[in-house]
Amino acid sequence: MSRPKLEIADIFRDHGAAWRAANAGHVSLDQLKVMSAIERCRTAALGGHVLRCGKCSHDLIAYNSCRNRHCPKCQGAAAREWLAEREAELLPVPYFHAVFTLPARIADIAYQNKAVIYDLLLKVSAETLITIAADPQRLGARIGILSVLHTWGSALTHHPHVHMIVPSGGFSLDGRRWVCCRPRYLLPVPVLSALFRRLFLEKLAAAHKAGQLQFFGKHAPLTNAKAFAVYLAPLRNSKWVVYCKRPFGGPKEVLRYLARYTHRVAISNRRLIACDERGVTFKWKDYRIEGRERYKVMTLATDEFIRRFLMHVLPAGFHRIRYYGLLASGKRADNVARARELLTPPIIPIDAIKAASTKASQPQTPKHPCPSCGGPMIIVETFQRGCSPRHRPTAPVPAIRIDTS
Repeated sequence: MSRPKLEIADIFRDHGAAWRAANAGHVSLDQLKVMSAIERCRTAALGGHVLRCGKCSHDLIAYNSCRNRHCPKCQGAAAREWLAEREAELLPVPYFHAVFTLPARIADIAYQNKAVIYDLLLKVSAETLITIAADPQRLGARIGILSVLHTWGSALTHHPHVHMIVPSGGFSLDGRRWVCCRPRYLLPVPVLSALFRRLFLEKLAAAHKAGQLQFFGKHAPLTNAKAFAVYLAPLRNSKWVVYCKRPFGGPKEVLRYLARYTHRVAISNRRLIACDERGVTFKWKDYRIEGRERYKVMTLATDEFIRRFLMHVLPAGFHRIRYYGLLASGKRADNVARARELLTPPIIPIDAIKAASTKASQPQTPKHPCPSCGGPMIIVETFQRGCSPRHRPTAPVPAIRIDTS
């Protein structure tokens, strides 16, 4: 894949030092580490190796990646590795996609309390689905959930929400059979929304009482319990956004969808258009509009663009991809095996399942194809951080033109 004309790394390298100086004392250590990692990604600062083609002896220098989870360049490889592991866990059933979104009032205070409120969002949304699914009047089953936290909107605004991938059924409450939901319908959204609202507000109030929340600037008065209760009062009667999409078509479609969502960062390099004296120009999608008109272009001042990007840096050690219910890490393998036993014969045609499971065994293209002949590239030298390789990359071969006119 060719390198984009403009990358987040280019913006950070050109403007990061000035931005850090102008915002000294207001930038967290986690944000500084992310900036440093992205700026150094795939440069000599991180070392690298020299590749040589086994067919034409073409040489190429490849610098190491930073592997930071906020780096747009590093998430493609991470997503492929993660998907290869998840492929073996797919069940032969349709999957639903649910989205739980925090109201703006809570999103405002979430930025100052990322670890606590993001954790609550993941846990409470999962508890909501699991509780309603287990209700005998609803599905009456124990379900499994894969949750992914996103904190951004398309314009890089702060918009915390959780994407959840859910198999269309689960174990009966006695564990003896697989209970399927109705076609194209998982659980009632109004019921999910009401329970999500109640549970979240209860647990948020408990976190405040336990002194786990901090408030700064205009929100400083919320340290007082009465002021905090007044702040939350309008949310008790408002509608909380919960969405449940139609089921996916099959295992292949689930994998494609997971690849788009699990390792996404606030903005990808391919959405960047320009960085000049006007600021940073990028493509974004206005979800309030239907049709082609929703695709727009926005220009932000460079310092504001950097601020918005770093707004989505997660606390160190925070897990943004989590598993709940039947897919919880401790018993996931046993539950997946048991589910497959109960699902015989499979709901989805076996050909589709085989196609998804045998994809990895098909002949693979070279991991590092030669840009000259497409042959496999072999590592012939490794060099450390800050060092230069002894080998030099092969000069491009000039194209020979024959004029037959």
